[in-house]
Amino acid sequence: MAEGTYVKLNEEHHSGQNITPGELNQAIDVDKLHARICEQCGQVLPPSYIPPADEDWATGIFGFCEDADSCLTGFFCPCVQFGRNVAALNDDISSERACIGHAVCVEGGIAVAAATAGFHGMIDPDTVCLLTEGLLFAWWVCAIYTGMGRQLLQRRYHLKDSPCDPCLVHCCLHWCALCQEHREMQHHLSDFSSSEDTVVSPPKAQEMNAAVEKQENVSSSDQGDAPNNLQLQPV
Repeated sequence: MAEGTYVKLNEEHHSGQNITPGELNQAIDVDKLHARICEQCGQVLPPSYIPPADEDWATGIFGFCEDADSCLTGFFCPCVQFGRNVAALNDDISSERACIGHAVCVEGGIAVAAATAGFHGMIDPDTVCLLTEGLLFAWWVCAIYTGMGRQLLQRRYHLKDSPCDPCLVHCCLHWCALCQEHREMQHHLSDFSSSEDTVVSPPKAQEMNAAVEKQENVSSSDQGDAPNNLQLQPV
């Protein structure tokens, strides 16, 4: 065996047996490098672990009265609501980027559909059919994309599918789903908001006592450092 070459021995090889250099130089698979990690505690999960999904949502899909502000934002500016939800779930995507993407795909598709309906009779029927098929396909793709954000929220808090699959919820009740997801994140606000340092001012009496003690310490130190002025007088 060539000097300086390291091989991995197994039970079938003996110390006196000749081994071809590089015969057993295989990559060692370390389980911890490929194992799943818990997002909450960072511990390694066993291969058979299945995350639970049995928690109920804080509000229902039609719980509009729970938060009037998010309801108005979700129905009249859904792109803004979607951007806020995505930014809260994924730090790599800003709310502006998510908002622009939603506005181009969803609001843009609705504008094209409204224009197609408004010019009904003026556009060739084959063209109308082609536009309709394209808009339906685009709507389904947007439902899959927005449903992925709902799935991320469900995995984080082990929420069950309510009322059905996330993609179907966004396909049929897109605006209601955005509002429900925002209300759910508000319910878990402590996990999304950054902790701020709280400055507590001491009472005035405590401040006065501290100032008096400091002044006494300074005066005592000055007295200790002062030279002794006593002189010896001859008799």
